[in-house]
Amino acid sequence: MKITVLGTGYVGLVVGTCFAESGNDVICVDIDERKVKMLQEGQIPIYEPGLEELVKRNVEDGRLRFTTDVEQAVKESLIQFIAVGTPPGEDGSADLKYVLAAARSIGKAMNGYKIIVDKSTVPVGTAELVRSAIASVTEHDFDVVSNPEFLKEGAALEDFMKPDRVVIGTSDPRVAEIMKELYAPFVRTGNPVITMDVASAEMTKYAANAMLATRISFMNEIANLCELVGADVNRVREGIGSDSRIGSAFLFPGLGYGGSCFPKDVQAIVRTAASKGYKFRVLEAVEEVNERQKRKIVSWVKQRFGDDLKGRSFAIWGLSFKPRTDDMREAPSVTVIEELLAAGAKIRATDPEAIKEAKKVFGERIEYHQRPYDTLPGADAVIVVTEWNEFRRPNFEKMRELMKTPIIFDGRNIYSPKTLQKEGFTYYAIGCAPVNPAD
Repeated sequence: MKITVLGTGYVGLVVGTCFAESGNDVICVDIDERKVKMLQEGQIPIYEPGLEELVKRNVEDGRLRFTTDVEQAVKESLIQFIAVGTPPGEDGSADLKYVLAAARSIGKAMNGYKIIVDKSTVPVGTAELVRSAIASVTEHDFDVVSNPEFLKEGAALEDFMKPDRVVIGTSDPRVAEIMKELYAPFVRTGNPVITMDVASAEMTKYAANAMLATRISFMNEIANLCELVGADVNRVREGIGSDSRIGSAFLFPGLGYGGSCFPKDVQAIVRTAASKGYKFRVLEAVEEVNERQKRKIVSWVKQRFGDDLKGRSFAIWGLSFKPRTDDMREAPSVTVIEELLAAGAKIRATDPEAIKEAKKVFGERIEYHQRPYDTLPGADAVIVVTEWNEFRRPNFEKMRELMKTPIIFDGRNIYSPKTLQKEGFTYYAIGCAPVNPAD
């Protein structure tokens, strides 16, 4: 099939590349000339494991092209994917200006029947707005489909190539069959392609992310309670996760969720509910818990060292909101570092991929190091913010020798309290009682 993807951000680039990998002719469009030139030269503006190799292969094979020429791209393709950003507005609702601008640009360029697919995460009712925007600038026939994405950063290629499910929102059986044919190579093992009305498809994406965010905030609340009553959240997590009705996914306590999806989507569904006169109390609490959780480690630090941190130095291990990405959007590290800086602390930070992005946030206010051990000389404590595999098996003896005081504040529970105690560290972990060095 011939496909156009409007937007070469995280979703658009993954979607376009994966469709090209399955044999389709794909044109990815972006108004940013610099980004398009980079992509044409094989330079990837985001970090996603395996993506660069796929992009280069499909460009070389002629199945994947990048352009700023929206009109020509639309004319060449039957299916038009809208995969532009939907950033939160000032009130937390999804800002649809880029989606509607893309829709109008498609409408103006149409030279016949087209299928327009909303791939961006958009609130219920967006398809009708897209339909109106296109109809206002063309007399050609078209259909609008909702096809939400379910991609995890760091595992996006596998998520697209081997999806748990594909959701297609359309009321036209003919369009549904075309979309099923497009996705057929990715569901050969029998995972479902679910067709439904457009509004339900739009709601499905928000509902899925809101449920996962709720599990995270719930587990963080349980972890905080465990600390107060002397329970071990790791044992609790194991106990409830073995229940088939609950399962073990998204039950890891930590510093809360971040990234481009969960914060934005939770806010958007709360605002959608409010626009209909409904107060979504559960998700309002999820948001509140998440914001509070990001500050948990700072409260530990101040309990240990006092509110005035002038003269104190802390090693921050992990800057991205999760491993296997360089994404700093809504990352807990931003909250942690900003509050420590405000209290007068000195920060040395490390991350395998996110240092470039972190410099856009912090500039020269903190030090950056590629190697974790380089953050340690004179450090009053190590603060683990992101659970990169590179941090899981350090040389604790070397760490202890380099640090001013052997203290670890672990925001992701990646170490064993017993091991740290034997290694001579004071160790704080989410949902567990602190341990001190063995006598």
